[in-house]
Amino acid sequence: MFQSFDSATSPQDGPPRLAALRAELAKAGLAGFLVPRADAHQGEYVAPRDERLAWLTGFTGSAGFAAILADTAGVFVDGRYRVQVKAQVDTAHFTPVNWPETKLADWLCEALPRGGTVGFDPWLHTPEEIAKLETALAGSQISLRETENLVDRIWGDQPAPPLGAISPYPAELAGAPHAEKRARLAETLRKAGHRAAVLTLPDSIAWLLNIRGSDIARVPVPHGFAVLHDDGHVTLYTDPAKADDALVAHLGPEVTLRPDSAFAPGLRSLVGPVRLDRGSAPVRVERELDEAGIAVAAAQDPCILPKACKTPAELKGARAAHLRDGAAMVEFLAWLDGEAARLDGAPARTLTEIDVVKALEGFRTATGKLRDISFDTIAGAGPNGAIVHYRVTEASNRPVRPGEVLLVDSGGQYLDGTTDITRTIAIGSAPDAARAPFTRVLKGMIAISRARFPKGLAGRDLDALARYPLWLAGQDYDHGTGHGVGSYLSVHEGPQRLSRRSDVPLEAGMILSNEPGYYREGAFGIRIENLIAVAPAPDLAGADQREMLGFETLTLAPIDRRLIDASLLDGDERAWLNAYHREVRDRIAPLVGPAQRDWLAAATAAI
Repeated sequence: MFQSFDSATSPQDGPPRLAALRAELAKAGLAGFLVPRADAHQGEYVAPRDERLAWLTGFTGSAGFAAILADTAGVFVDGRYRVQVKAQVDTAHFTPVNWPETKLADWLCEALPRGGTVGFDPWLHTPEEIAKLETALAGSQISLRETENLVDRIWGDQPAPPLGAISPYPAELAGAPHAEKRARLAETLRKAGHRAAVLTLPDSIAWLLNIRGSDIARVPVPHGFAVLHDDGHVTLYTDPAKADDALVAHLGPEVTLRPDSAFAPGLRSLVGPVRLDRGSAPVRVERELDEAGIAVAAAQDPCILPKACKTPAELKGARAAHLRDGAAMVEFLAWLDGEAARLDGAPARTLTEIDVVKALEGFRTATGKLRDISFDTIAGAGPNGAIVHYRVTEASNRPVRPGEVLLVDSGGQYLDGTTDITRTIAIGSAPDAARAPFTRVLKGMIAISRARFPKGLAGRDLDALARYPLWLAGQDYDHGTGHGVGSYLSVHEGPQRLSRRSDVPLEAGMILSNEPGYYREGAFGIRIENLIAVAPAPDLAGADQREMLGFETLTLAPIDRRLIDASLLDGDERAWLNAYHREVRDRIAPLVGPAQRDWLAAATAAI
């Protein structure tokens, strides 16, 4: 199994650790200390060594931070985690804070009315983040100070840095050799007058050099830093133990491997202007350059957009991965329906969330192509489905009961692509209370799938399409409608998003999730998710002469018809759903066994 079911944290561990941290605050003469989820690479997924927020507070979500003061400790979480945080932290000692509605600066000003100095680790925060916070604190008598990490001082058994092996990634799957990528981006630097660019995001480095790593579970990237020079040469800073002769041969003479300990001195030897992404690089990197008198050119990581716009080879790989994953999903869904039928009227039989997770991973593993799951599977039965990023443990494991709905959000990492799919499934008879909201979520998902829009629009321009059916019923969800997805990289990839906060124009080749939802705390959760690729929209007779984009749906798996109130669908929505199910049936049926084909035929019957 890739996934484990242990409880990584416990609420009772938090108070003594908080007390120890406050003792360090007093020694350092600080009024507070910031504890982010992020590591030095600003990754959403971090190595065990960097799980400082979870270790201190108990909160294990993939986004959030804590602000620790002498007499209060705020844990800032967004709408995805407001149910989860209450279960994971000791609320007598840690106070959950709704973020971003409550801004950190406002909270600090209220908690420190007389002012004070708040410390932060300059390797774990970006210049942009700190500059915004300093601006918001202006006039408050609250100041910020760079300091060594105070959590690391008290974490006696902190794990060592990861040493996962780095391996070459085939150019035929990437769509271009790394020499071509380096040359293309070097030309971009020259045109901008930049002598070099500092790369701190592991997925950018992995994409640029056609390499993959194993430093983080679920995300096949190596930890390290890199400098791309304007002649196309790259210096890669990482632990030498991660590299073997095959990697050195793959990188070739124009990529120099140096130990990560040489990164800071290497920065000081650069000739400016040096391009630096102030939104993702650590503060300490900018400080090194400034202290060496090297001119810094603030600009986006040059790999971000090229990585997001997939090559034809990457899109071909994504389609193959989704076809394979779709067959595994059909095997799983057919199995789940069979198990649910055996539960009905048989109280001695049990099926649990952990059983569901194990079965689904087994079907993916049986493809013979699974490298890892793309994140820990979310399998929330009944009220657990309302915990948006629920992770089942032995302690939380709940039976799956007839008459409830089960939310399963999962994905696979295959060499040719990364998948992410959510299906909400009726266990036996569909509960009446879930059918209308399920159908509204489906209507929103279909609206995004069918969207046709002028080139230049961003995710914020489309996000409302997914929410409108829910809004009409006075309902909504507290997460974005979609995130970017990498090619055998991170399942969450920027800069593209379907979100009211995203101003990045969508471009052909970008892959996103399409996942509206609805959550009723204490009752159920609903989410339906397909991955989609931005593509040129087909020509229409009589249309204006303007460039239009649309979406190609990549995910292939049935949507539970038992939860659909067909009277709420209009003719176009019904036609889309029937066409989608027909494609799923036609493409998946040849890949599964006879029993699964029979199940699939019924599951994809026209509405």
